[in-house]
Amino acid sequence: MPRTMDAPGTTPGQSADDLEVAASAAQGEGKREYVQQMFSDIAPRYDLLNHVLSLNIDKRWRKKALQRLAWTARPTGTFLDLCAGTLDVGAMLVKQPGFQGFVAGADFAVPMLQYGKGKAPRSVLTPVGADALQLPFAHASLDGAIVAFGIRNVADLDAGLREVRRVLKPGARFVILEFSTPRFALVRAAYLAYFHHVLPFIGRLVSGHKSAYTYLPMSVANFPTEENLADRMRAAGFSTVTWERLTLGIAAIHTGTA
Repeated sequence: MPRTMDAPGTTPGQSADDLEVAASAAQGEGKREYVQQMFSDIAPRYDLLNHVLSLNIDKRWRKKALQRLAWTARPTGTFLDLCAGTLDVGAMLVKQPGFQGFVAGADFAVPMLQYGKGKAPRSVLTPVGADALQLPFAHASLDGAIVAFGIRNVADLDAGLREVRRVLKPGARFVILEFSTPRFALVRAAYLAYFHHVLPFIGRLVSGHKSAYTYLPMSVANFPTEENLADRMRAAGFSTVTWERLTLGIAAIHTGTA
């Protein structure tokens, strides 16, 4: 089940209408359209804000998630960077020593992909404008897939999990890196204060978007717990599903096998 959190108030420069729009999208109403437009709007500042707001911890998380992908078992394979955004994960993968394969970075917010151009040669990392619910890949055609901080933005989580399962070869890994909510009371209190007040203010100031960084903590609050996400991965057809918390429970990595 989704977590429950106190609803945040508006921050300076933000109206109640902005808050309502973000809350509705986080709960699923008009989510696809909101998410697509929001990420298209914030694309120019997305990388900067990611690293600043996470204090660069996100880079370490991504590196650990790639290790869970077990790409070394299929170093010449074809991999999917799902909800790829500005292609950070795909670029990190193709630069790993020994990697000789290919990565398709799929996202339906095309401006995000455009801002990722140049991070790696197109011969090894190609952006693909595509919805996570309708991937343009054949059944059982990919050697692995990873999604970093994007699965909670998919309009239909269970359908998205099934679609990833469809395109993976038997035995291929699927790795999800996603924000979570700390379980320890003191850590959770500090985390929520930052997430609901500091992050929206800085995010709006730098990106210029009125609700994007208010939507972020709301989308995390409405995302399944680690245990529930693992159950839903199993229901979608993944086996050997495991998960682990990162950095006091701020994020979590889930791994499943097709």
